[in-house]
Amino acid sequence: MSDPAVTFPAPRRIPYPGGCVLEPGPYALDYLLRWPAPIRVHGRDLGEQPVYPFLKGLLADPAAHGVTSADADAARDRFLDVAGQALEAEGGQRAWLVREFGR
Repeated sequence: MSDPAVTFPAPRRIPYPGGCVLEPGPYALDYLLRWPAPIRVHGRDLGEQPVYPFLKGLLADPAAHGVTSADADAARDRFLDVAGQALEAEGGQRAWLVREFGR
């Protein structure tokens, strides 16, 4: 099996500040939609940037990044897997992330 075209690390524990005003699940969703990480495409370092907005752009125009639609879908699926785990650890639902990609 070959290496994925698009790579980024899994998010670490979400830095939930606590408090009676913030709910952990929605806070975690907001955090993950803005979460920055180092991104690589075909081994080319794109630097640290918010992963979700990058993936939205990648899905909209995979060729602009030199990847196939299948590569873009695989990157989205990986994000849903690793970010979904982080979200669920804070009481959220992976379906919330899926919904965001449909907007």
